[in-house]
Amino acid sequence: MNISFKRFCTLRLLTIVGMWVTINSAFALTPEAARAISVGENDDRIKALSAALTKPDPELSRLIDALLSDSVKIAGDRVLIVTDDKAMDAVSGADTPLPATVEDVVNNNRMRREIEGAKASLGLFSDSITKRNNAITELKDSADESKLPLIDRALAQETDASLKAKLEQLRAAMLIASSDKQKRLTAVAALTSSAQPSVRSLMQERLNAGGETDPKVRAALTAGIKAVEAKLVWGERLGVIFTGISLGSILFLVALGLAITYGLMGVINMAHGELLMIGAYATYLVQNLFRKYLPAAFDYYIIAAIPLSFLAAALVGAILERTVIRWLYGRPLETLLATWGISLMLIQLVRTVFGAQNVPVENPSWLSGGITVMSNLTLPYNRIAIIFFAFFVLAGVSLLITKTRLGLFVRGVTQNRSMAACMGVNTAKIDTYAFALGAGIAGLAGCALSQVGNVGPDLGQGYIVDSFMVVVLGGVGQLAGTVYAGLGLGVLNKLLEGWTGAVLAKIIVLVFIVVFIQRRPQGIFALKGRSAEA
Repeated sequence: MNISFKRFCTLRLLTIVGMWVTINSAFALTPEAARAISVGENDDRIKALSAALTKPDPELSRLIDALLSDSVKIAGDRVLIVTDDKAMDAVSGADTPLPATVEDVVNNNRMRREIEGAKASLGLFSDSITKRNNAITELKDSADESKLPLIDRALAQETDASLKAKLEQLRAAMLIASSDKQKRLTAVAALTSSAQPSVRSLMQERLNAGGETDPKVRAALTAGIKAVEAKLVWGERLGVIFTGISLGSILFLVALGLAITYGLMGVINMAHGELLMIGAYATYLVQNLFRKYLPAAFDYYIIAAIPLSFLAAALVGAILERTVIRWLYGRPLETLLATWGISLMLIQLVRTVFGAQNVPVENPSWLSGGITVMSNLTLPYNRIAIIFFAFFVLAGVSLLITKTRLGLFVRGVTQNRSMAACMGVNTAKIDTYAFALGAGIAGLAGCALSQVGNVGPDLGQGYIVDSFMVVVLGGVGQLAGTVYAGLGLGVLNKLLEGWTGAVLAKIIVLVFIVVFIQRRPQGIFALKGRSAEA
């Protein structure tokens, strides 16, 4: 009994092995299949290529690469790959003498697209997850029902859950244009379970372009689009909120320096935007120096650019305070006119030195890309870094103003200049330090902005009005008010843009600020005590 059982198992195993060998040899690339792929009418060649793709092997991959490089020749019944006057059999891979007469294989645009699609299809069976993912992405543009056997085979072998989900969506995208109504309904049901913007676009295109005429399928498409949109809506809302917070962090970072020069010192500095521009150009110069002299450390240029942009803007601010601003304290209208003229001079100076065109500032590699939170929501690393950087600068300025000797002197001079002078405080020096600090913070804002936008002579012009609105709305001289106002205006502006457009959103925000200031002239946070009385 045991002997019979062993014989039975042995025979069964041999039968299975024989079937496996037969199946695999049946799908191996044959000379006839290679010739059918290379020669003939396009429809016949495409059909032969699709049949070969159902069980791809290394010989097929080699033939496809050769077809794309135009190195395939025909010599009688044989298909050859010819490179540098050396010939190789396309099926066996064996070297062969180059015949005296060979025929070139010509691929028109249609055939070349099919061959490129076949090359992408072979990537579905790569050992690399990245290559398989790239193959799925490439196949989305050439999705048709003829590739279903290939997708089914790839689905059966795929082990990565995310790639398997993408393959299932790709299969449904192929079936949605099927001639079989039931297959189309099945495809719509499969696509409805997705939460991808591309799936919504695919179903909308099928519905709106007139490709679907069956009422039942059209109804399923309409319901499917609504279901997918319901899943995408939270990603879109969170994206708007994140963009608003990002804009708000930039606004309060720009306005932080103005809160010192205007809020604490009473100087209407219309050149504040140009100090921001100087910080951005300092970042550009540091980037170029690292690229030329320290290319291996280029990814860290931004770390050196942060203090240098602060120092460059602070130095310019100190010079302005010493030469112009110090003679205009207590006369806000004169400071407005003087600093406006200075801003024009700085813009023209930068145009003369660097040119009128924008200059390129490249993100370090660790600030490129983003975090994919949802299918339609990616948070860029550079904007996340700016949000954290803005709050880091805020914490530093707050500690400087409230916990240091310099901050004490600045607050004392701001509240009662004559009394501070009587106590031995050098008020002129403190004015210079305070103005340089506000200018330096503007330089830090310029360094941050260089990572998310263009750097040019007019960079500061787009932020000067908004920064004044943030300071006035938050409360003059109030750092906390600057933060609340900056973040609030950033989020409000982005929410309104989605409903009304950018221009009308700006108008609505401006009207809101005017009405708010009429109701509460001192802003969100009003000064109290001796500061208010002064």
